[in-house]
Amino acid sequence: MKIYTKTGDDGTTSLFGGTRVKKHHIRIESYGTIDELNSWLGLVRDQKIDLHTKETLQLIQNRLFTVGAVLATDPEKAQLKNGKQRLNIEKIKTQDIELLEQEIDTMEASLTPMTHFILPGGHQTVSYCHISRTVCRRAERMATHLYEQEPFEENVLLFINRLSDYLFVLARKLSMDLKAKEIKWIPTKE
Repeated sequence: MKIYTKTGDDGTTSLFGGTRVKKHHIRIESYGTIDELNSWLGLVRDQKIDLHTKETLQLIQNRLFTVGAVLATDPEKAQLKNGKQRLNIEKIKTQDIELLEQEIDTMEASLTPMTHFILPGGHQTVSYCHISRTVCRRAERMATHLYEQEPFEENVLLFINRLSDYLFVLARKLSMDLKAKEIKWIPTKE
């Protein structure tokens, strides 16, 4: 397979199913941001962190490819035809969302309760995690915008939302593991 095809030289790209759209289409922005998030998670996974977290991040990265595939699919081409799905696109399952919730609950059990917002930072690994969280939130904003125009599998939105929560709690857990100081945001009074 050649890496360059020249078919996108006119500023368009192809969705799953063959439909061509402009490269700035909200659908492309949505799955492109998921791809960016996946790259950031790879950077977090490459840090000196515990094996369980590395394995969980790899599972999440795999599921993000599924999210990207759902977002990259022309909804008309994915619809059922004569009782059969026209394109065989994997789904985000309830179990994928529940995995994130279980991981969040497990990590939170070992953390001190939050009393204030926390400034991102404290350690490079923690900062990568916070960047991943904010990219995830951007992906969520774009995906919800797309969902309003062209609805898709709702579990995708739930997964992205829960993933940003997971990344916030993971940043806190990594701060604890790496003995990085969490700096509370305390508004100044005038």
